[in-house]
Amino acid sequence: MSRRIQVIGAHSADFVWRAGGAVAKAVAGGGQAEVIALSYGERGESGELWKDSDPAHPQTVDNVKRVRHAEAEAAAAHLGASFRCLDFGDYPLQIDAERLLAIAECIREFAPDVLITHTDADPFNPDHPVAHTAVDRARSLAAGAGVSSAFPTIKPPQLFLFEPHQPELCHFTPNVHVDITAVWERKLDAMAEMHAQQYLQTYYAQRGEQRGNHARRASGDQAVRYAESFQRVIPEVVDEL
Repeated sequence: MSRRIQVIGAHSADFVWRAGGAVAKAVAGGGQAEVIALSYGERGESGELWKDSDPAHPQTVDNVKRVRHAEAEAAAAHLGASFRCLDFGDYPLQIDAERLLAIAECIREFAPDVLITHTDADPFNPDHPVAHTAVDRARSLAAGAGVSSAFPTIKPPQLFLFEPHQPELCHFTPNVHVDITAVWERKLDAMAEMHAQQYLQTYYAQRGEQRGNHARRASGDQAVRYAESFQRVIPEVVDEL
């Protein structure tokens, strides 16, 4: 079955580290994927680019945004997804009513089967919980609680949270492991595009191996080498157990 998967992150690189494999896997299976960033992470997520600044050639926010857009677009292409940024700004990311409705419209337009975003807590990143709250609320606005409403609605998408950098501090319970072994090289290629955050590439490559180990133990499938972990928020509806 063709699946539509939408990832909405606070910053332009969030999708690569935490859901790149799931995106590539969905596309490889005949699905469609869209990545939306609420900001470029131009202020707080682009350390390598700001290191290049000097009095003779000062770095600028506009240039950082340009570079980050190109990186994210190239990374999404490796995964088979489209990318766009709403450019709301970061550190702090702030969501008012107008921006909330813009996010809801993005969800309504794409009508995903699966929607992925951040956890509701992150003591080391002020933008991630803001993104979670906005996306969670926008999902409800786009779906209209699954009933007829005074505005256009879509079928309620399943909501998943991707793994934060320090899961034990972010209310994250991994209850879904996705085997990304078949698309691992695509994820590596996508991560390699994120030059502004090169320091995260090794960390998330190691995380993929660790979660692959957890997936093998949970499933008994020894062919699983790499995995990504998610937390399902909306209950799954099945005919039988």
